[in-house]
Amino acid sequence: FLSNFGAAGGGGGGSANSSPALGSQSRRRKMPPRPADFKLQIIIIGSRGVGKTSLMERFTDDTFCEACKSTVGVDFKIKTVELRGKKIRLQIWDTAGQERFNSITSAYYRGAKGIVLVYDITKQETFDDLPKWMKMIDKYASEEAELLLVGNKLDCETDRIITRQQGERFSSRISGMRFCEASAKDNFNVDEIFLKLVDDILSKMPLEVPNKELSNSVLSLQPEPEVPPELPPPRMRCC
Repeated sequence: FLSNFGAAGGGGGGSANSSPALGSQSRRRKMPPRPADFKLQIIIIGSRGVGKTSLMERFTDDTFCEACKSTVGVDFKIKTVELRGKKIRLQIWDTAGQERFNSITSAYYRGAKGIVLVYDITKQETFDDLPKWMKMIDKYASEEAELLLVGNKLDCETDRIITRQQGERFSSRISGMRFCEASAKDNFNVDEIFLKLVDDILSKMPLEVPNKELSNSVLSLQPEPEVPPELPPPRMRCC
């Protein structure tokens, strides 16, 4: 989806006293970006230290931090993608895993079209906490929200405690929940997580709905970047 523009070339150039041509000024004018057809809110939840922030930042900025600080309350990033011939602005919310922030983060479940529930495949307690997070989803989220369970830190395979089969069994007990394992560090299955979730959301929406009818489903706290990053084609190894 990414368009590449070469720098405007000029051979030699005119004299110092010559005025720039009107055509040159016209070429420098930027075309306004096409507005998004859909605006969707996705939240990432799970226990502390499972890699929620790393997954979000890998997807939105293609970066990874070895020593990420714990999220305080909530954080978010914006990413624009194109799927099914539509331009979709995603607002991705990264929520704190500590229980003391639950009263803050619960408000962000209500408008979410998609929920990514993350655990760490090397830490039993993060998997044992999954029923607690499902209670939060049942209490605060819409019944129509798409759900995706992610076993993160696949790069630590040698330290694995939670088998893939355990993750699959848990997700199979939740109606409509998909399952995937990923590595934010190695950038494995990260794009697929979010793209598949968005595709599932779009599959249940009438694609001709005008974007003004969707504006209330998104919490907008800062303007969208002028040139949001775009995604490469998905590798489709997930879900």
